[in-house]
Amino acid sequence: MNITISNASPDPIYRQIARQLRAQILSGDLPEGLALPSIRGLAKELRISVITTKRAYEELEREGFLHGVSGKGTFVAPQNEELLLEQRRKHVEEKLADAVMHARTLGIPRDELHEMIRLLWESEQ
Repeated sequence: MNITISNASPDPIYRQIARQLRAQILSGDLPEGLALPSIRGLAKELRISVITTKRAYEELEREGFLHGVSGKGTFVAPQNEELLLEQRRKHVEEKLADAVMHARTLGIPRDELHEMIRLLWESEQ
């Protein structure tokens, strides 16, 4: 598990933690059933408040990414494959929306943007 806190980020620390854990779960880097560090342990490791870590874990529990077991800890929850696919699509849509916004700002025509995406897609194979 790799979490980096940025003091320059406009996002609160708990959101930075939740976003990074969510991304690692969606990518499969944190597999189902994996035990996460305790709230206190993660807070100590990141040198942040226990309350901040607790808030991040609670957010991810509400979203269904984590589940807590009394006396045992917090674990990566089993993921609904359809929900995972939808989350991944949403992530790609957000990245594409950023690309479209930048292309419009720079005056790049739609056809040229489509061609860039096609070339990028083909170069990855």
